[in-house]
Amino acid sequence: MKGIILAGGQGTRLYPLTVSLSKQLLPVYDKPMVYYPLSMLMLAGIREILVISTPEALPAFRKLLGDGSQFGVRFVFQEQPSPRGIAEAFLLGREFIAGEPVCLALGDNIFFGTSLPQRLRRAAQIRQGAVVFAYQVRDPRRYAVVTFQYDESDSERGLALTLEEKPAQPLSRYAVPGLYFYDAQAVAIAEALKPSARGELEITDLNRVYMQRGQLHVEVLGRGVAWLDAGTPESLVQAAAFVQTVQERQGMMISCPEEIAYRMGYIDAARLEAQARQLAQTTYGRYLLQLLEDEVRE
Repeated sequence: MKGIILAGGQGTRLYPLTVSLSKQLLPVYDKPMVYYPLSMLMLAGIREILVISTPEALPAFRKLLGDGSQFGVRFVFQEQPSPRGIAEAFLLGREFIAGEPVCLALGDNIFFGTSLPQRLRRAAQIRQGAVVFAYQVRDPRRYAVVTFQYDESDSERGLALTLEEKPAQPLSRYAVPGLYFYDAQAVAIAEALKPSARGELEITDLNRVYMQRGQLHVEVLGRGVAWLDAGTPESLVQAAAFVQTVQERQGMMISCPEEIAYRMGYIDAARLEAQARQLAQTTYGRYLLQLLEDEVRE
């Protein structure tokens, strides 16, 4: 499976913060926002990743991420000249996807939870249909809302029954976060989509096609998982406070790509140490060095 991080758009809800800087390059406590969706793809076992952003922002992403070798992955970069909807990612990434299953991660979504790695790897095994996640929220009117029927043999998975974008009268409190897994049909479905009333290719419309085919699977994220959307000043501060609190209490980092790469065998100890030494004057670098020291003591 291949992965796409959609880090385009103008980030107007964060103006003036994002007038001259991509939203996904803003810090969420101690790391760039784009590290969080990147970590989800890596935890899912995905190592070929397309980063889509604006022509103005791509040079900064190239500088930050490089070719991916420091994380044991491979990055490809693609311009999105103007935002035409989330589903446009499949048209822009058509050659990169090359007929394979693909996971699309929105660049401003942050996830945390002990069960996530297993859930992500399970979703990445999809070969027919699509997998979206469902997360209970207080105000579902702000999101795409899904209803579903649980599988008889699995209390954490179901099949989508209805799907609505920002409904005035939601049929459930389950929102669909910005992390989607698809089989090889995604590009063809995106090619056939018509722009919505706001002139965009909607990801909800693409998901609805899978639903109508009886192929939209839903993974339910329960109490043990946190999902944050860092797209407004308020939510950006909340996300940073959440990350800081958890990391300081547990002494473990959230969405640290170097650590994930090391623990999943994408890079070895020597590579991790070399990268940590370059950051040795920072808390981030010292954390990576501590990982290696703890393993030696064990």
